[in-house]
Amino acid sequence: MKISLTDKQGSGILLGLARAIGARVQGRFVYIPEDKGGGYLSGFAWGTDLRMMVRNYHLNEEILIERTNELAEGQDDIIFLLSGIFPASADQEKQLLPEQTNVFICAHAVSSVLNMPSNTSFRSVTIAASRQYLQKLFGNLSHPLVVSILEARENFAFETGISPAMIKTASEILELPVPESLESHYCKLKCEELLCHIFGLLLQRDSVPASNMHIEDIKAIYAIKLHLQSHLSEPPDIATQAREAGMSEPKLRKLFRQTFGKSVFEYYQSARMQEAARLLKEKRLSVSEVGFQLGFTNLSHFSRVFEQHIGEKPKRYSVEKGMGG
Repeated sequence: MKISLTDKQGSGILLGLARAIGARVQGRFVYIPEDKGGGYLSGFAWGTDLRMMVRNYHLNEEILIERTNELAEGQDDIIFLLSGIFPASADQEKQLLPEQTNVFICAHAVSSVLNMPSNTSFRSVTIAASRQYLQKLFGNLSHPLVVSILEARENFAFETGISPAMIKTASEILELPVPESLESHYCKLKCEELLCHIFGLLLQRDSVPASNMHIEDIKAIYAIKLHLQSHLSEPPDIATQAREAGMSEPKLRKLFRQTFGKSVFEYYQSARMQEAARLLKEKRLSVSEVGFQLGFTNLSHFSRVFEQHIGEKPKRYSVEKGMGG
């Protein structure tokens, strides 16, 4: 199912999406119809400076959203998409693919094509904040990455991980332990709290000025990321990927590290170990099965790499998760 939606002056696409898929709107909640999936979307807007959308649903069919942004004059929002931040129920974990866990940061002015795959559980928070609002909160931070987000006039994309503190804050947004009359105020505080956690992670990166990125560069870097995630048993071939992306190897390495805060190989190895942990926990595979599936011929080496990234040996991790193996 393909839907074309326009975000006019930062009002969002929530109601347009609801109309397109026949969803039920009740207050600030948009409920996904049963024939399309299940769950809901919800949101808050605090003037034009700060907005938040919560996605907590799954879809039975694939929906491709072509989004066009029509911004008001002078409007220059930054988008923070926190994906996979809510836990799925045990039943959903077995039946649905999890949304990838990360925080994606970009300029709102970039028109995007958003793919919402079928049989995937979406558990995310999207925050849209004006640069002026962010300047008030974080304008005193001198880190080059923060300066790029607050001041860059070109397209950019940064991605970072989801911390335990973010998960805790997001769960408080989901559960809302306050009376309905205080929900908006409470969620605004939690929204700012999430932004603080995100900027805290960005401050841990190398203090190196960020280069401007054309939209084609962003697409190329994300195509490389997708290739890494789709070929976890194969070490990355930088030369081939640079050639296919139409850029030099040094440029690819620089823009990849700038975007993700890790080298290509570091990112690949981290994704590999996250997948190993998932296979041990959810698929009940043995340590040797997981190691060989992810391209390791030496299980001792697999065990050492797993421990470096996950914090314990795969055998112990597997037993602790109650899976054996």
